[in-house]
Amino acid sequence: MIDVDIARRLRDLGLPWEPAEGDRFTIDVPDLREQTFMLSSMVVEPARGRRGEPLFTFNGTTEWALDSIEEDEAVWIPREDQLREALGEHFAQLRCERSASGHLVHVVTLSGPEESREIRARKVEDAYAGALLVQLEERAHGMS
Repeated sequence: MIDVDIARRLRDLGLPWEPAEGDRFTIDVPDLREQTFMLSSMVVEPARGRRGEPLFTFNGTTEWALDSIEEDEAVWIPREDQLREALGEHFAQLRCERSASGHLVHVVTLSGPEESREIRARKVEDAYAGALLVQLEERAHGMS
């Protein structure tokens, strides 16, 4: 699972989220940011509030005494497959290699109009997230 701070950066750079069953998220307040929730029809469901704002409703969750939160209070923590899908046509390859210290490293190659780039991380989802950050930052700066 990627770090909450990375997930927040992805959100802030414009990674769109259409909440769906199985998606993980955290609530962006100090007391709950380390707690991960999962959208599930049995526990947490997307809904609409009185003014039409997107909400997440908590079904039978007495432990946290939550009824609902507004969607913008949640930080989506995308899974590996969701990160790969978000890279779209820029995703060229994923491979594993050994670092000089002998650790396994995952390398995501992004293809671009002029050059390809490689992003390395110890965990595969971190490599995908790093590649997506590069892509979204370039888009935000008009480079892609």
